Amino acid sequence: MDVMKNPERQWIPDGDGMDLHQVEQLIALIRMEYLEMPDLKLTLRQAARLWDAPAEPCEAALDVLVLSGFLARTKDGAFLRRTSALPALEALVRAS
Repeated sequence: MDVMKNPERQWIPDGDGMDLHQVEQLIALIRMEYLEMPDLKLTLRQAARLWDAPAEPCEAALDVLVLSGFLARTKDGAFLRRTSALPALEALVRAS
């Protein structure tokens, strides 16, 4: 069953639970969006809304991307691409 209505933008949850394949598709979708928009910065709530995904699998997908080093999570809980975070972090270090 195809779980994605539009593979470039939206996620469609499948019933009550999600299998590993569906979460992998969500990870791929999130990665693609962050590659297309390198300065994208989203909270979990914003990400779940953007991809029309339930919060739990969306958080799991974002956590995988953080653990893999692709995304970074800010102190306020937002997710951004790690390469986007470096200049901002360097500026903070220089300012202190």
